[in-house]
Amino acid sequence: MKIDMSIQDWTFLIACFGLGLLAEISFFHGEIGISYPIFIIGFYLVFFIRFRLSFQHRRIGVLLMAVIWVLSGSYAIYDNELFYLLNIVVIPLLVFFHIVLITSPKTMKWASIPFVFSLKTKFLSGFQYLVSFGRYLFKCVFRNTNEETRQLIKRILVGLMIGFPLLFIITGLLMSADKIFEDIVLQLPNFLLRFDAWESVFRAGLVVLLTLLFFGVFQVLKPHSKEEHSLAVGDKKFRVDSITALTILVMLNAVYLLFAFIQFNYFFGQGLQDGFTYASYARRGFFELLFVTCINWVILIACLKLVHNSGKTMKVILKAMYSIIILVSGVMLASAYQRLSMYEAAYGFTMDRILAHAFMIFLMIIFAYTFIRVWLEKLTLLHFYFISSLLFYTVLNAIDIEQIIVNNNIERYKDTGKIDIHYLNTLSYTGVEGLMELYVLDPEYPELQTILMDRKQQFEHNKESSWQSFNFTKQHVTEKLNEMNFINE
Repeated sequence: MKIDMSIQDWTFLIACFGLGLLAEISFFHGEIGISYPIFIIGFYLVFFIRFRLSFQHRRIGVLLMAVIWVLSGSYAIYDNELFYLLNIVVIPLLVFFHIVLITSPKTMKWASIPFVFSLKTKFLSGFQYLVSFGRYLFKCVFRNTNEETRQLIKRILVGLMIGFPLLFIITGLLMSADKIFEDIVLQLPNFLLRFDAWESVFRAGLVVLLTLLFFGVFQVLKPHSKEEHSLAVGDKKFRVDSITALTILVMLNAVYLLFAFIQFNYFFGQGLQDGFTYASYARRGFFELLFVTCINWVILIACLKLVHNSGKTMKVILKAMYSIIILVSGVMLASAYQRLSMYEAAYGFTMDRILAHAFMIFLMIIFAYTFIRVWLEKLTLLHFYFISSLLFYTVLNAIDIEQIIVNNNIERYKDTGKIDIHYLNTLSYTGVEGLMELYVLDPEYPELQTILMDRKQQFEHNKESSWQSFNFTKQHVTEKLNEMNFINE
């Protein structure tokens, strides 16, 4: 790849350095909090200045932008460990998807195979650009040296890049082979950490790496006047014969209808069947849900996309078969939803159970739309699946699931006198707030005061001092816990 750096490109490299510095400050100085939305502001400020607000695909682009803002803002508002970890991966992927999308040609459909290949191409092109840019910098730095010296330095640098990974692997093997050697090597980090300059060197190297990463990605996002990749899927698309598909669907629907008929009371009975516990009852429901998602959904999508209809009568028959699969799947989902509700009433609410409920609701929406698509062929599936999945995940981040868990468990305690305080203690600061609410209702609840006093000491010991880690929920709960007066304190 040929590199031709203009004055504008060098100026933009300086802007990317500022962005790399902001990224290092935001993400590598303690737990991430309000620093994430601040970084997103800086990132898109540089991006918009670079491309001067000249974008395509604006409607889906605005939706993606809103989703990114909500997800990054959740780091400052909520304290959910699950989504904290998930969003570390999800947000960068969405940001990359977004910036590639709005800089792609208007004629390229975002819900298509060519766009998927465009994402892959941009990702690989970014690294290719960085390699070429590194060579360009090398030539600029050593332009006054002779060719022999340049080649020598180049070979040394290549040797270092290859040697360090090999050194790491071989050292690990030798450490496992000799205990004394392992002890000596493990003492080296303590020796090196005594020099404060090492941390500064590491952070400076990290800033440079991030700078080059941002610069490389932005440089390959320059819009092109021509289509980048008009990929042909092939002259002939793979098709499934309608008779073959109908045979499969008739067999499956016969089993489904028989199963639904025999198990109707089992699905919608008000109590447990003989020989079942709540745990086994719920688990069987989840297996049915897995069956629905992994089998029926795949069959529907495959048939809608691949089956070749030979006539109007066959088309109507196939649509009827699709509808039966969807309706029976809805029965199974309703059954699984009811079982899980009974399980929660008996054993309480947890993150896994609430997420399972939410996922079942999402599947009901998906199947409902698919049912409409069966009879209205002009509707597109991929667009709806992508947008609904995006909104579903965003809503899960925005509604504070842990607060729902706490509220439901407190209400269950008021009705039954049962609550799992140890589970609430495993939650984030929202769970601690729930324990404080329970303490107000029942200060004599066994072990509750001890748990709260331990958490109070833990908060004081692990108090965050960096502004990057600021979180509104943490701040509120910490202040509230400090103001509490315990009976035996």
